[in-house]
Amino acid sequence: MKGMNRRDFLAALAATTAATSVRGFAQSTASAQLTIDRAITGPTIPLNFTGLSYETAQLANPAFFSTENRVLINLFRGLSPQGVLRLGGNTSEFTTWSPTNLTTPPPFDATGPATHQHENIPTTNTPRAIKNLRAFLDATNWTLIYGLNAARGTIENAVAEAIAVHQIIGPRLLCFQLGNEPDAWRNRYRPATFTYQDYAKEWAKLHDAIVAKIPNAKFGGPDPSNKVAYITGFAADAHSYNDIVLLTGHYYTMGPASSPKSTLERLLDPDPKLAANLETIMASARAAHLPYRMTEGNSCWDGGKPGVSDTLASALWCADMMLQFAQAGAVGVNLHGGGEGFYTPIAGSPSTGLVARPEYYGIQFAQQLSGHTFLKTTLTGASPRVNAYAFQQHNRRSLVVINKDDQPLTLTIPTRTEPKAVRLTGPAFDSKAKPDYNPITVPRTAHLEIPARSATLYNL
Repeated sequence: MKGMNRRDFLAALAATTAATSVRGFAQSTASAQLTIDRAITGPTIPLNFTGLSYETAQLANPAFFSTENRVLINLFRGLSPQGVLRLGGNTSEFTTWSPTNLTTPPPFDATGPATHQHENIPTTNTPRAIKNLRAFLDATNWTLIYGLNAARGTIENAVAEAIAVHQIIGPRLLCFQLGNEPDAWRNRYRPATFTYQDYAKEWAKLHDAIVAKIPNAKFGGPDPSNKVAYITGFAADAHSYNDIVLLTGHYYTMGPASSPKSTLERLLDPDPKLAANLETIMASARAAHLPYRMTEGNSCWDGGKPGVSDTLASALWCADMMLQFAQAGAVGVNLHGGGEGFYTPIAGSPSTGLVARPEYYGIQFAQQLSGHTFLKTTLTGASPRVNAYAFQQHNRRSLVVINKDDQPLTLTIPTRTEPKAVRLTGPAFDSKAKPDYNPITVPRTAHLEIPARSATLYNL
């Protein structure tokens, strides 16, 4: 980097795409350029950015989130040393609270978004389940966002549950959420005319009832499925309260799973709505002086699609999506899952065995960047399926290149040292096997060879 000002470091990375043959067709050579401006910094990824989301009905089996479930504890620890668990989902509107522990066996071992036979089965949350949950959070060093039944339950029952959760979970409780996806209540739990303004009135009523019993309770919301107007409306109303600590919403790239448009190719392509929606959401968050967290999301709603949501493609998509949210300024992302859902990062149950799906490793990859600060980057000429992110942490720089294309890439970078790197990759986009996720040897050279179907972190 001879002749360059360290403070105003401006690195031009010339990228030339190597020619290859995919599906029998020879692809032409392309070139790209990445510019990194060290003088312009963006957000710093919080240490608790990584999160998982589970259905509230999972509490019907008190042994699931407990210290008995050592395999799950280790899998959580493998994702983040201080992540965030969110409990909610569609089943949260079919749960009730009982101050007395049940003596009957749980209705299921594990449940998730694709286990539709459990979705409308009423389940009961108990003190035993919440106490076990607290022990689980202590063992993993994670914290909790807890969703209450606001669509179908009574205010009295929700308040009783909130009191118990607040007392038992204690400092590991980040906030309560009042209801799940209220923008989808129309024609299900509410009339077709139901709007955000109607929800805001219901939210205020339940909020006030909880605060009357728990004066120091904290709240997040509004947790819509996709209507950004619910988030901006909630952000605008937040000034009327001093206990709203988090804006929340959901994000699914595509769906439903039954749609022929929910394909692996679409998962790999950029989502044209994501950048615009994030810009709107983050503008409202800044105006309200509140952080925003994506509390439920994944590749394809309705439980995911086999051959799409459980593949290497989903791992690369997941790593890229998380960094897109982080770069926009979101403070966290919670990937939804549980049971045998196709998109769940952790599949199975304690009785059948718990295993990490490919997406788990995509989350792990993005988690490496917690505590890092984004540097301004401009990538031109590359495939839309290639994204690059640059970071600064203390006096060290890192570069992430995620190539969701089936064509390899050669990046030319100015470096005086031998970069250390770790790479996530696999033999095919539709591979369901555990991805290759290992340190790699990078020679001291100005040319970085980036394979197709890969995510690579370079410590420069």
